[in-house]
Amino acid sequence: MNVTQSTLHHNAYVCRDLEAIREFYEDVIGYPLVATWAERTDLFGKVRTYAHCFFDIGDGGCLAFFQFADEADAQEFGPELQPSGFRHLAMKVDQPTQDAINERLTKAGYFETGQAYPLNHGYCWSTYCFDPSGMLIEFTVDHDDVENINKNKAATAHADLKQWLAGDHTPNNEQFHR
Repeated sequence: MNVTQSTLHHNAYVCRDLEAIREFYEDVIGYPLVATWAERTDLFGKVRTYAHCFFDIGDGGCLAFFQFADEADAQEFGPELQPSGFRHLAMKVDQPTQDAINERLTKAGYFETGQAYPLNHGYCWSTYCFDPSGMLIEFTVDHDDVENINKNKAATAHADLKQWLAGDHTPNNEQFHR
């Protein structure tokens, strides 16, 4: 099978406060605001008015956020009310960037001093925080041997899935297999 080649153009979310989102992503994280589109469009059977902001993640792709002018639209499409640690966005960064983000998050009050410790997943180290819209965002640094780790997991991915679906839920990540 051929691998489809693509890059992320943008990933979009709904928020209720674009200024809080701008402050978080631009001032704290360091993703510059590169476009704000104010739009009025017939979407899903109704004319809707919204702003759509794009924040450059450094590789040409963006995180994008909508804020609706009408409260009814915000209720219909608004951010999830129940934050979850399993619905999240993971951003790949290098170690100095993760360290700097952790420092800025702590300084901005998103972490208490010393709380921004990375979690070791075995294949990467991750720091997590909730943005102002309630979305969990992860900043991850790959393990030094990630290429071999990924190669080994790719070789067993189908067999691992088949085993899981057959009911064998034995962990296969030694980091969490203690």
